[in-house]
Amino acid sequence: MPVTVAIIGAGPSGFYTADVLLKSGLSYEIDIIDRIPAPYGLIRYGVAPDHQTTKNVSRAFEKTALREEVQYFGNVELGRDVTLDELKAAYDVVVLAVGARLDKKLGIPGEDFPGVYGSVEFVNWYNGHPDCWDLNPDLDIEAAVVVGNGNVAIDVARVLVKTREEMAHSDLPEYAVEAIEASPLMDVYMCGRRGPVEAKFTNVELREMGELEICAPIIDASLLPAEVTGDWSDRDRRLREKNLGTMRGFDSVDPTEKSKRVHFQFFSSPVEILGADRVEAVRFERTRLEDGRTVGTGEHFEIACGLVVAAIGSKSEAVDGVPFDDKQGIVVNQDGWVEDNVYAVGWVMRGSTGVISTNRNDAVMVSDQIAEKFQDGSKLGRQALESLLAERQIRRTDFGDWKSIEAIEIANAPEGAPRRKFVSIDEMLAALP
Repeated sequence: MPVTVAIIGAGPSGFYTADVLLKSGLSYEIDIIDRIPAPYGLIRYGVAPDHQTTKNVSRAFEKTALREEVQYFGNVELGRDVTLDELKAAYDVVVLAVGARLDKKLGIPGEDFPGVYGSVEFVNWYNGHPDCWDLNPDLDIEAAVVVGNGNVAIDVARVLVKTREEMAHSDLPEYAVEAIEASPLMDVYMCGRRGPVEAKFTNVELREMGELEICAPIIDASLLPAEVTGDWSDRDRRLREKNLGTMRGFDSVDPTEKSKRVHFQFFSSPVEILGADRVEAVRFERTRLEDGRTVGTGEHFEIACGLVVAAIGSKSEAVDGVPFDDKQGIVVNQDGWVEDNVYAVGWVMRGSTGVISTNRNDAVMVSDQIAEKFQDGSKLGRQALESLLAERQIRRTDFGDWKSIEAIEIANAPEGAPRRKFVSIDEMLAALP
């Protein structure tokens, strides 16, 4: 009898886990459960809409979903439609792959002002996520501050300053295209506590900032060291040297020929968000590095702005029925094992670090543990879940339904764009026969 496995979450970590289990040579029946009819999680809703090649990994995930051993249960939410205890009773193995959908807080006064967002909700807004499509941020502003010096921060800055024409081959929803196009935004300040050497941009994303149609990258050249010093691996040293070379090359972009600017603001730690009824400015403390640590200098300055996006990471939501580490924002686990027949992979296991493919390492580690502990199945799995959902009259969607939704999105796409997304669950369900 196959080992029955319920994977909660249809993002990269969930699909990688299903794929690794199926390639193990052992017998599995796998159900991938997600609260949204559309699968792929971070690929669909987290990757920047103008980075379509990054989304191509979903083609491999589709092959996994189409395996006869696999079923997709979309529009089924853990805690709302089915409990963890019910899944533990129905399946031999339950794998939590729910990601990290909550923003980490800056922890400074004023961050609850209107106009202040975490990067998860802001990125979800411009990616058409059902949770955030109606966020409706006020972009009638001249300046924005993005807190963070990583790829998410640079994605947010880039999307805010690109033209409609530059986004023509993306799947940016029309409401976001219109809001960004109508915005009088001229200056985006991307602020990080550390320096240009420590910034976590990958070079591909960084180079794009020097190729924008109407926006110039601005960097204080005096902050760029002549060489990378410190205790880095050879690989990290090469990456940082390449980034420094790209930043130096920004000098060739004449800001007087552009109508917008992205300012790379290093050694700047936010201490307070200022305003009356909404955000009006951010107060920063200048920092310096001492023995690899960031310390404040006591010198402060302010940047006037009407929008703040904090791109400082995300954390998972607590899962009812399993221990949770509130400080780290992950389920308590030991190399992916949580308790009994429950495991965790991806960001809910280790925090929001790494790139998409990093999740495959988690899948391998947990799949090895499952294979060692469960040679044969003893629980009904899919049959039990289907009975439970039918009894509760839950409108479950399968992968065929997703393919129908996807076909309509592709058919409705503007010229040159890959798709026009349905941005609410109701829209997706209404599109199905």
